[in-house]
Amino acid sequence: MSTGTIKKIAGPLVIAEGMRDANMFDVVRVSSQRLIGEIIEMHGDEASVQVYEETSGLRPGEPVVSMGVPMSVELGPGLITSIYDGIQRPLDDIMEVSGNNLKRGVEVASLKRDKKWEFVPTVKAGDEVETGDVLGTVQETIVVQHKIMVPYGIKGTVKSIQAGKYTVEETVAVIETEDGDRELTMMQRWPVRRGRPYVKKLPPEMPLVTGQRVIDTFFPIAKGGVAAVPGPFGSGKTVIQHQLAKWAEADIVVYIGCGERGNEMTDVLNEFPELKDPKTGESLMERTVLIANTSDMPVAAREASIYTGITIAEYFRDMGYSVALMADSTSRWAEALREMSGRLEEMPGEEGYPAYLGSRLAQFYERAGHVISLGKDGREGALSVIGAVSPPGGDISEPVSQATLRIVKVFWGLDSALAYKRHFPAINWLTSYSLYLDNMEKWFNEEVAPDWMENRQKMMALLQEEAELEEIVKMVGMDALSPSDRLKMEAARSIREDYLHQNSFHEIDTYTSLRKQYLMMKLVMAFYEASVDALAEGAPMQALISMDVRERIGRYKYTVDIDIVKEYEKIMNELHTEIAGTFGKEDF
Repeated sequence: MSTGTIKKIAGPLVIAEGMRDANMFDVVRVSSQRLIGEIIEMHGDEASVQVYEETSGLRPGEPVVSMGVPMSVELGPGLITSIYDGIQRPLDDIMEVSGNNLKRGVEVASLKRDKKWEFVPTVKAGDEVETGDVLGTVQETIVVQHKIMVPYGIKGTVKSIQAGKYTVEETVAVIETEDGDRELTMMQRWPVRRGRPYVKKLPPEMPLVTGQRVIDTFFPIAKGGVAAVPGPFGSGKTVIQHQLAKWAEADIVVYIGCGERGNEMTDVLNEFPELKDPKTGESLMERTVLIANTSDMPVAAREASIYTGITIAEYFRDMGYSVALMADSTSRWAEALREMSGRLEEMPGEEGYPAYLGSRLAQFYERAGHVISLGKDGREGALSVIGAVSPPGGDISEPVSQATLRIVKVFWGLDSALAYKRHFPAINWLTSYSLYLDNMEKWFNEEVAPDWMENRQKMMALLQEEAELEEIVKMVGMDALSPSDRLKMEAARSIREDYLHQNSFHEIDTYTSLRKQYLMMKLVMAFYEASVDALAEGAPMQALISMDVRERIGRYKYTVDIDIVKEYEKIMNELHTEIAGTFGKEDF
């Protein structure tokens, strides 16, 4: 351990001298209050320390002690259902120590040391094991089976292993390695700034099904993919992330509230325990880890919070789970970078952000992926990252949005105009995109329906044509359009209102399976295509757009999954009957 003294204090930056034996990214304790910090720069024996707590009242000459280890997280049973601050201190334990007001320098263990967990071995004495192999399991919650894996860098023969109840610090197995016996506990530590290793990254060919129609149909994200949700204040970034946390096809959810307002994080803390997980019927909290770093907590700790979150997410990915990580929002994290960069007197980049903003964002997002984990059994795990971006005034030309868009493959652009019209999700279909579509086309066509992508293309084309026609309508009015263009406008309205608009509070409409999405697409397109044919045959335009069956098509989204095929056939028959009725014929 290296001990130095404070030379200079500038907000969250403390410069300490006499730190020659310390290393970059070491954790340090600052002053007699033992504030936690991290070394982010070294010049000779001077260390620049980023302090993760309020520094008011510190004085030059006070001690700074290096702990000799990098900023790490504790990984083991007890992570799920926990609520941590940005540096993995459990908020419930801090409250027991310091009451309702967060005191500085509080030291609490990240994983509870007194709780015993039931350990069930999956290997026996004499077995050969290597890094990543599963030694045993712990039923952490009703939903999550926690796999105890051989820590990185350990390989050898199991000398002894025993079932029973243990705390995270007690030895559960002894491994005989080339360097002597190693006693293993259920807990391991991992430095947050280093991605956890894996065998191989797989191509993103499978979607992360979310049940949100505008996402799954138009702008899908792959399992192990990365997406950005930029949007102005009040356009629904947090609501979309809540919806994805609830409904996305993920076994584990890691939710990072990074610099958001306290009331938004409170909503998450209040909502998640009460929400029923649709897959298991248990509380959503039973598969969730929350990291809360609100806007009134120390700014510098935001910088650590997203690394803490993604390291925990990688750990569960290594067990073979599909993990969804929500970062809300990376703009606040970038503000912490800007603050520290200014204090370090670095040359500023655009709008005062550091010149390395883009590379730091890339280092974070590249830790997502669909991978084959370490270990002999070749487990597959996926970590999908969805980052909200809060550009001031919704202007996505600012540096954080632009740097993010250069990295991510999916852009869900939120539109305040849609949000004010109460259109949820307020994802603008004309500006958003997904670069995973080509890779996933085969999966959709094989697993859902062979004409899935074809229908998607037709709907997208109609929406784009509607945008062009709207310009004409604004200038010369609806009456100037030809009947076929009027029909296009009506069909596009049907896509917007009946298909893309989704009610997140409605028990059926909040989630739509891919099969049901496909049948909804077919109905909307069947109305348009049958009407185009009828119009060509001389059917009156007004009769076509005022058919009763359009109401049935609009209400189809409220059909329960058991009845979707029966209801679909009924509406199709009705459509043909009513189209024929516009001519006065029996059938068309």
